[in-house]
This record gives sequence, C-alpha cells and structure tokens, in this order.
Amino acid sequence: MTARVRAADVAVGTELPEQTHRVTRADLVRYAGASGDLNPIHWSDRVATGVGLPGVIAHGMLTMGLAARAVTEWAGDPAALAEYQVRFGRPVVVPDDDTGAEVTVRGRVAQVLDGGRVRVDLTVTSGGEKVLSLARAVVALA
Repeated sequence: MTARVRAADVAVGTELPEQTHRVTRADLVRYAGASGDLNPIHWSDRVATGVGLPGVIAHGMLTMGLAARAVTEWAGDPAALAEYQVRFGRPVVVPDDDTGAEVTVRGRVAQVLDGGRVRVDLTVTSGGEKVLSLARAVVALA
C-alpha cells in the first residue's frame, strides 16, 4: 500500500496513476469460485455467443473491483473509499488464450468536497472501448 494521500495535497485535476490489469480465463475461473457467480457466460463461448455476447465476458463486479483498487491504492487506505458507483457500459471480452484482455483504469479528481473528501471520476477501458460509465468514487483523505 502506498502512503496516504493528504487532502491538502490534492486539487481538481489531480490525476491518479494509470493502472492496467490483464484478465485471463483463469482469472475468471478464480473469480467465479470466490464470488459464487458461476454463470456460463463467464466461461463458455458457446453459451456466451448463444445469448448474443461477442464471447466470454469478465464478471462486471470483477471489472468494478479493479477500478476501485486504483482508487484505494492511490488513497493509500482501502477504508478511505466512502462512496462508489458505476454503470456497466460494455462487457470486457476475454479471449481463450494466454493473453486475455487488458482493463485500463484512469482517474482524475473532479471535485474537492467538504471534510477532506474528493470525488474521483474514473475512465475504465478495454480494447479501446469504455466499459464502465459514470464511474465515480468519493474518497475521504487524511
């Protein structure tokens, strides 16, 4: 964990370090086991394409968690995440190879609030497409 970010050191426009995560089919299997979400759209190409998806997709909550990690690592404290919201815009398609898919998370302080809190707007993409929309976090800084 990095050192805690102080509210006094943050202004509108402050950028979070960009994070890129690789998601493979093996990651999807592990996440399914941990979360209990065993929906076959997360492991079967036949089922995924049969319901109109372009292929096997990552769990939305996994993608959401990767974005939250970027915020908590920047803040230096997982408990600093006071509010968090996203809308699932597009799925993260995970090919059946050793490379998988990349999920890139960028963040920017959009608003300084009262009480040492800031609102961070996130841009989360995979394959050049925005996969989460209206992704925002409120972070309570020291």
